[in-house]
Amino acid sequence: MAQTEADQRIIFARRAIFAVLCLGTMAWTLWLAILTLRPGGFGPLDLVALSLFAIILPWMVVGFWNAVIGFIILRFSPDPVAAVLPVAGSVRGNERITASTAILMCTRNEHPARIIRNLEPMLEGLHASGFADRFHLYVLSDTNDPEFAIGEEARFSELIATWRDRIAMTYRRRTVNTGFKAGNIRDFCERWGDHHELAVTLDADSFMPSDAILRLVRIMQLDPRIGILQGLIVGLPSTSLFARIFQFGMRLGMRSYTIGSAWWQSDCGPYWGHNAVLRLEPFIKHCQLPLLSDAGEEEQHILSHDQIEAVLMRAAGYHVRVVPQDDLGWEENPPTLLEFMRRDVRWCQGNMQYWRFVSQPGLKPVSRYQLVLAILMFIGSPAWVGLLALTTAALVLCDSPSTVIEPDAGKALLLWLLVMWFSPKIARALDILFSPRECRSFGGASRFVINLAIETIFSILLSPILWISHTIFLTGLLFNREIHWLGQVRDDHAVPFREALLRLWPQTIIGCGSLGLVAMSQPSALPYMLLLAAGPAVAVPLAVITSLPALGELAARIGVGRLPEETATPEDLLELALPAIKSANPAPLPTSV
Repeated sequence: MAQTEADQRIIFARRAIFAVLCLGTMAWTLWLAILTLRPGGFGPLDLVALSLFAIILPWMVVGFWNAVIGFIILRFSPDPVAAVLPVAGSVRGNERITASTAILMCTRNEHPARIIRNLEPMLEGLHASGFADRFHLYVLSDTNDPEFAIGEEARFSELIATWRDRIAMTYRRRTVNTGFKAGNIRDFCERWGDHHELAVTLDADSFMPSDAILRLVRIMQLDPRIGILQGLIVGLPSTSLFARIFQFGMRLGMRSYTIGSAWWQSDCGPYWGHNAVLRLEPFIKHCQLPLLSDAGEEEQHILSHDQIEAVLMRAAGYHVRVVPQDDLGWEENPPTLLEFMRRDVRWCQGNMQYWRFVSQPGLKPVSRYQLVLAILMFIGSPAWVGLLALTTAALVLCDSPSTVIEPDAGKALLLWLLVMWFSPKIARALDILFSPRECRSFGGASRFVINLAIETIFSILLSPILWISHTIFLTGLLFNREIHWLGQVRDDHAVPFREALLRLWPQTIIGCGSLGLVAMSQPSALPYMLLLAAGPAVAVPLAVITSLPALGELAARIGVGRLPEETATPEDLLELALPAIKSANPAPLPTSV
């Protein structure tokens, strides 16, 4: 299935259109920003503000146009997945599975009972499909906690014994976490990689139903050009209030954004490290990660391996594709703001390593763009914090806001920024509201709109908290402060006020300080400053309140953050016996006699 010249011309045209749209939008938005800063003349501070604004702009503009294109495809294509991945439309679902496929479950200091709970429905489905002999489950442990290790080995030995005659399984534990997760998979490749054609990658919090695995494998069998096939990942129903609101927004934003990006990225798609299928031969040959080192420094392993592996696979001539549908796999999201921040700064550290690869010979132009955008995702945070500081200082020092900001242009710029900021969620929300069936799956139009409003306020509060967190971490990174790959706390738990204050006092000081100064000097500007500073000001109570298990349980019962899986639960998810699904569908009261 070689790519024809016509296919290449179509892909080039799409990328050219997307580039023109993005560059034109950025130029127009910068012009609007210049008009906004026009009062009082354009001085050095205005130039600094415009430069910071230019750093944050690409991420927002790309997200806007991905969302617009995704919305058009969702609304007007009879098969949105096939529109961006034509081979997916050729899968009937009854093709034989001929490829030997390894399923790689990567774990490190995790509770084995939770992993086994997620694995068994998948194993049962594979066995029922009649193709279990084509699959081999590998539990690849990097557990270094002796207490965890003892229980882990015992539980997985029981699992292997239980499934011995139905599906092949292997458990292996490394005592040293060399290379982090990428090193764990590389160790598998060196030991057993030549035994299999494909590998499905799973994280400890992943759940993939057997139907999803079979569908992705069938696509890989149909198109030998694909080296990595990524499935869309959504959040598992949760009883954490923080996770419920966050993953409701994630559910809205991901599909429109991913469909839009897949339309023009085409064969240079994303890889998120799990819930995906790898073609092992090219992966082993071309995707081994190099060690990082600077003069006089100790060699380092790459922390965020996935996108580097994707660009290396594409550089080797193989396609990296994504299947943007919502039922291919789930993951557990962090249950509290503090746990989310801990995972987020690990991603931040990993993405900052990408600058070493941007100029690497042999990479595709779109691959270089992906690396740059991944870096800008976090570099944009200090730019936002700088804009907050400059705006606060300008309002405190001026006689009137109109002497530093042109009111009409400023309001237009603010409205446009909000549209771009929320465009992926707006696009998907409109798509859902136009579909009565999908609306019902989210609990009905009224509940959906209320949840959309809650999530919008939540995002406005959360984003500046993360900007400050990234800025503090990136500043420490300049002085060689780094973090290590630690296990994630996945169970619901309350965050004590003292712990929240110890972690979030910088956000609190910045937010309260900014709002207090503006309230004293220019109170009329306070409503606008709330967009940037309200979240940091209330970071501590937000962390505490959204962690309370009782509130999470209540939210699940009344439908705050309701997901389609809580309205009509797929059979595979029913087998997980998730508390959130039980709370969303409580047992009926007994009838009195």
